[in-house]
Amino acid sequence: MSNKNTPTSFDLFANSENENENAHNKTVAIGENKLFMPLAAKLRPQNLTDYVGQQHILSQGMPLRLAIEQGQCHSLIFWGPPGTGKTTLAEIIANNANAAIERISAVTSGIKEIRQAIENAKLRRQADQRRTLLFVDEVHRFNKSQQDAFLPFIEDGTIIFVGATTENPAFELNQAILSRARVYHLKSLADDDLHCVLTRGLNLLNKELDKQQVSIDEQAVKTLIANASGDARRLLNLLEQSVELALSSLDNNEQTTNITSKQVSEVAGNKIPLYNKGGDAFYDMISAFHKSVRGSDADAALYWYARILTGGGDPLYVARRLLAIASEDIGNADPRAMQLAINAWDTFIRVGPSEGERAIAQATVYMALAPKSNAVYNAFNAAKALAKETANLDVPLHLKNATSSITKALGHGQEYRYAHNEDNAFAAGECYFPQDLAYSQATQFYQPSDRGLEIKLKEKQNYLTQLNRQSHVKRY
Repeated sequence: MSNKNTPTSFDLFANSENENENAHNKTVAIGENKLFMPLAAKLRPQNLTDYVGQQHILSQGMPLRLAIEQGQCHSLIFWGPPGTGKTTLAEIIANNANAAIERISAVTSGIKEIRQAIENAKLRRQADQRRTLLFVDEVHRFNKSQQDAFLPFIEDGTIIFVGATTENPAFELNQAILSRARVYHLKSLADDDLHCVLTRGLNLLNKELDKQQVSIDEQAVKTLIANASGDARRLLNLLEQSVELALSSLDNNEQTTNITSKQVSEVAGNKIPLYNKGGDAFYDMISAFHKSVRGSDADAALYWYARILTGGGDPLYVARRLLAIASEDIGNADPRAMQLAINAWDTFIRVGPSEGERAIAQATVYMALAPKSNAVYNAFNAAKALAKETANLDVPLHLKNATSSITKALGHGQEYRYAHNEDNAFAAGECYFPQDLAYSQATQFYQPSDRGLEIKLKEKQNYLTQLNRQSHVKRY
């Protein structure tokens, strides 16, 4: 709370008449029956002045802010976690552009609802020349054909398309949609932003309570913000429930009560981990795990592994990733890593999660601290690239298999040097590549590192290279 513009905990105790009046006025335009609305709906900002957060795209002079202030809407996608203001921002855009807003959710809607929204927009344009902003919540849940249904109407200006998604648009949305709508990434709200939202929420609640008043101590503020996890909606829901719990314990003669950290914790319950199998959080944590192992940080690797488990992730997915790491990032610097990864996987299957998860943790620590080499990874990629370019080259005759008298007559296998019959079981000077690639530097794929077992492998490779150079026997 070091920001000088951030309210202190004592600001939360104050019941500023001006702030309360402003917050109260903001609820009037939301609609009827606001008495039954949750606090988050009552506090939904109506303009950019009251909007909290996302300064990386909405600070003064930023293109999106200028477009909104000038009422110049364009189709766009808001991508970000829940409770970061995607819906609110869409409504503010519609208000500033004097556009009607049509709302559909991909969770509950289909082609029928899409067609109806489009038809409403067409009628509105014909009747009073008014634009329509079509807000599609959870747009990533629409399939390809449903997403395609918007395209002609975005193209001809029937609608201003605004989609909201918690998933990476690059993976979940059609390229055709992405080419017509700019993507803005919304971030989880910072603690200072949540503190501001909390102040407004408490002021509005005290305004509605009238005679009874609620305050909140500093530790309870910290607990609320910690449990909100950057989600303004969750913060206000927890505040509202905490107030209800505090008021329920009031005696008839008491007029004020203080919300405590214990009450907030009771309302919040167990904190729900940010993890969605198959979604961005899933891949982000797996990525963090992999990079921690690659970066030789055993503690960070264990942390991300634990986070994955806490979120309900599959331990065997981590085991499979370890097997990939053993080959990609450790390679021949320590070949035991691959066997340990297989053993951990096998242990989990044989003994179950309790001991099996620990076996995977053991493999994680070992691989994080093992010597690293991506020499095989790089060599294999280079070999695949060259193989693709030279796929027309024939196998040399001495390397072909003589499977019959006909192939023997064609020279298959002739002059092949059987390595076991040579000194050191090595046919010095022999070439195992097609003639066009013989003795080319382009075929020197494997470059061992100076770490782990690859130190010995490099010595052996250099020794064999020297024997080849000294040999007077050349295949081509």
